[in-house]
Amino acid sequence: MTIKTILVGASGGSASGGAVALATRLAQRFGAHVEGFHIKFDPNEIIIAASGGGLGMPMDGAWIDQMAADADKLATETKAAFLTEAAKQGLSHMEEPSGGSAASAATAGWHEDTGRAAILLPARARFFDLIVLGRSDRVIDQPASDAIERTLLDSGRPVLIAPSTMPESIGETIAIGWDGSPRSVHALAAALPLLKKAKKVLMMTVGDRPDAELPAACDHLRWHGVACDGRSIDAVPGVGPGEQLLSTARDEGSDLLIMGAFGQAPWREMLFGGATRTIVGHSLLPVMLMH
Repeated sequence: MTIKTILVGASGGSASGGAVALATRLAQRFGAHVEGFHIKFDPNEIIIAASGGGLGMPMDGAWIDQMAADADKLATETKAAFLTEAAKQGLSHMEEPSGGSAASAATAGWHEDTGRAAILLPARARFFDLIVLGRSDRVIDQPASDAIERTLLDSGRPVLIAPSTMPESIGETIAIGWDGSPRSVHALAAALPLLKKAKKVLMMTVGDRPDAELPAACDHLRWHGVACDGRSIDAVPGVGPGEQLLSTARDEGSDLLIMGAFGQAPWREMLFGGATRTIVGHSLLPVMLMH
């Protein structure tokens, strides 16, 4: 079990740089192929939205052409930045699999599409082992975009959310938020390639959770050759479990937090309610989620 393909959302916005840097560094570590995926804005979406709303607003052809030109310019600049970062990590340029035995050298490729990220990103993500998406520090009250939510829901793949600035290290000391749920089990399985390369792994539960079977979970990792320390954190009244997980992870010097994505209805809270919302919204650590 390893990571051989990585998809990184390369939007060209403020969240893109940290995601690209993190994804290319992981590709170099695992000898994997990383694809920069850029989704261009479609000006026709404005026309469709205006028509559907019955606004009847006139559409200036020159204005539409300028928006399309701006989208092309952003795509060109973002591709250049992605390939520069990939080269910095020693990745060679490759657009298609070479075939035959699995390649051991890290490579990078580029893919563009036009349309809605919340639709296109999950569809493409299904064919990669790991998805890396950016999180802008300017986003506070809305910690996750529709694209992140839909990718978690629809791709069946682990999603690593990167801070806007690449941390000094990634995956050296890993903290795991564990509650014994199927989502935690899936997150643990997806994270095994990263856990095998970590120097320290801490598995944490919050509150009295005997059903989580923390010792058994750590034994499972030890059978995979991963040294694991388990810790049950006492619940603190008025403090959310997400805050406690973050606090403990930071105290231990963790540079990556892994957990199952959970929450409750309505739909926006399905994945980003409770502890998950707290962590995604406020963590400066890279966070890997699995639904």
